[in-house]
Amino acid sequence: MCKLCIYSMDNLGYIEGIVFNGYLTDINKSNGIEETKCLISLQTEKSKFMKINLGNVDAKLCFKSLKGIAGAKLSDLVAVAPIININNSDKRFIESREIGNSINGYNLALMHWEDFEYLIREVFEKEFSKEGAEVKITQASRDGGVDAIIFDPDPIKGGKYIVQAKRYTNIVGVSAVRDLYGTVMNEGASKGILVTTSDYGRDSYEFAKNKPITLLNGANLLHILEKHGYEARIDLSEAKIYMNS
Repeated sequence: MCKLCIYSMDNLGYIEGIVFNGYLTDINKSNGIEETKCLISLQTEKSKFMKINLGNVDAKLCFKSLKGIAGAKLSDLVAVAPIININNSDKRFIESREIGNSINGYNLALMHWEDFEYLIREVFEKEFSKEGAEVKITQASRDGGVDAIIFDPDPIKGGKYIVQAKRYTNIVGVSAVRDLYGTVMNEGASKGILVTTSDYGRDSYEFAKNKPITLLNGANLLHILEKHGYEARIDLSEAKIYMNS
């Protein structure tokens, strides 16, 4: 069903926008394996789309004006990252809770790991609020290496972001970064974000280079928290003494 039909039937005004991702399943000639690729992705807003006279437009120019994403030639079958790829029926999603008001002056390195994940979701929701993004937290027992998912509808830089939160007192090993990259690929996400209270080694930064991965250390996290009015702190030495006592 075309977007115009869906918008026209929305008499109660429930629909604000629609994202269309076009997928093709075909044989990869380089390895002989059947693969499914997203070849075209387009996001529209109802208020703007309904003003278009589809009978008089040039399809390519209209697609370009709507900031659609595709390869230079669809016949080349070049895969593109979907603008957004949300699964509303994902059973991993659970209800979030706000804990930011209780962390002022608190050492995040001592925070319970589950509370730390809730905090990351909360602050990311504020960080992406201007883009109209949605942030979901997952159930710990079956998250598949995903602590939170950000759905950013921005047609240029948006998409599905996988978030992992590591409340660590030691350096995060490169294996964690590799695992995140694998999860990003498996989830069909646009980017992976790893957040920790500690830091990363040189091998982790080297692995993340030129990949859709962002590494946020303790200093980065405190900066984001302060930006949104949180007054937390991170003291790894204090946390190590407490945990070893």
